[in-house]
Amino acid sequence: MSASRPAGGGASGSRPMPAAPLPVWPLTLMFALMPLWWALGAFYLGWSVFGVLLLALLVARGRVPLPAGSACWLLFLALVLLSASRLDRATAYLTFGLRFGFLVTALIVGVYVHTLVREGAAWERVLRPLGWYWLGIVALGWLAVLAPTFALTTPVELALPYAVSGQRYIQALTHVRLNEFNPVSRAPIYRTAAPYPYTNNWGTAYALLVPCVLAYLTSVRTGRFRRVLWLSLPLSVVPAFLTLNRGMFLGLGAGLLYLALRALLRGNARLILSIAGLVLLVWIVSLVVPVQDMINARVSTTDTNVDRMDLYLRTWQAVERSPLLGYGAPKSVDTTLAEEPLGTQGLIWQILYSHGIPALVVFLSWLLLAARRLAAAVSPAGFWLSTVPVIALVVIPVYAYIDPNLSVIFFAVGAGLAAVAGPVNRAALGPSAMSRPAPLRWRTRGFGRAAVPGRRKPSARAGVASVPLRTAVPATGAPDPAEHAPSPVVPEPRAPADPVVSPPPDTAVDRPAPEAPQQGGTP
Repeated sequence: MSASRPAGGGASGSRPMPAAPLPVWPLTLMFALMPLWWALGAFYLGWSVFGVLLLALLVARGRVPLPAGSACWLLFLALVLLSASRLDRATAYLTFGLRFGFLVTALIVGVYVHTLVREGAAWERVLRPLGWYWLGIVALGWLAVLAPTFALTTPVELALPYAVSGQRYIQALTHVRLNEFNPVSRAPIYRTAAPYPYTNNWGTAYALLVPCVLAYLTSVRTGRFRRVLWLSLPLSVVPAFLTLNRGMFLGLGAGLLYLALRALLRGNARLILSIAGLVLLVWIVSLVVPVQDMINARVSTTDTNVDRMDLYLRTWQAVERSPLLGYGAPKSVDTTLAEEPLGTQGLIWQILYSHGIPALVVFLSWLLLAARRLAAAVSPAGFWLSTVPVIALVVIPVYAYIDPNLSVIFFAVGAGLAAVAGPVNRAALGPSAMSRPAPLRWRTRGFGRAAVPGRRKPSARAGVASVPLRTAVPATGAPDPAEHAPSPVVPEPRAPADPVVSPPPDTAVDRPAPEAPQQGGTP
């Protein structure tokens, strides 16, 4: 790729403009149009196709920075590939390839989003596809409430040969339903599922997407899309309650508790009030929807807990016979009380049974690493995104998400890691057409202290909220005249030998830089 024309009239020695940034439209195509792919029956089977598209754009781009934990995930992928040697039937390779595609696509999504944020793409534009995905989940959830028995034979299902579409797993992915229920029951319990084949997947998606939506709402101040997201939050509670997913409530509760503890440690009263308001909203809706009575009724008429425990016991006994590589994929047996195959009903059990104990250790290590890195976030959006790996850790004993939900996790983690990484050496890409920067005013705290940016309330026209940018500036030993200046003052640039350009105004910067050393003692 040829270098762009230097700015400033093409003077010799000028720094060339960077290459055009990665486009956001592939993420929009992938996430925002999810209801269309679901109606076509291609939501699961075509998900990896979008991963190939993103990978092609990254390869054409050239060298890109990998987010933290990529090496750990690549090791996990290698262990998963080794476990394929344990597959014992030809049809198992099809489902193995589908699940492996989800694992690879998730990494590609994380790298793509991470690169977008580092290159200075507007925070609003980067997170918007995930917001559209959330709206699709809520819309299909309400459609499930209004038309509980709706089912659809999709074009993809008709196009596949029966030898493939007739398999139970493929049938569940291509013959779409709005709810999961027992069709032979006299009083079936309809539980929200679309666009996923099972209600547990919907509950997992809900728990993971709520923090992403709140990250958008806390970082974007204006716009119609923001108002639609605000409206969707209370509306989403009804289909969420109808899933009767206890793991979903547990995951969200753990994420909110984790966030509340961080807010208490930092003395963030506004965040604590936001969490309290969210809990209050859920409590109010629970007064209208008798979710606890519905859960009790479901548990009293089924043996799900007993079936799960028997399935877990049989799964662990099988893992003891093949602890290193597992069996490649879940397998149906007739020795359990449950109707589900061994290696299902929880991601821990799926990885243990399918890929072995080392693969589970590496997978958990990646989640812990992501949670630890995102714990350094200082902005409201960063706070909310930091709960995503925590929620993913909490729900893995009961829910599996080697499906499009894994890409949601990597989307959030990729954006958060890029923001936590702080300012990067890049040229400003110009003001965003979607938002305006919030101004910063510099001030000093006395002789010998480091100058820090004083935050000023954004103007009413600002489209994106300011992200805390606590970058220290070396003290000069003299009073800063900007302390009394009525307008913002740009800090002195670095020497030409080490050019560092300030990040674009609409890029989230989430890492506080270390304070400059004091000179002359404390006043």
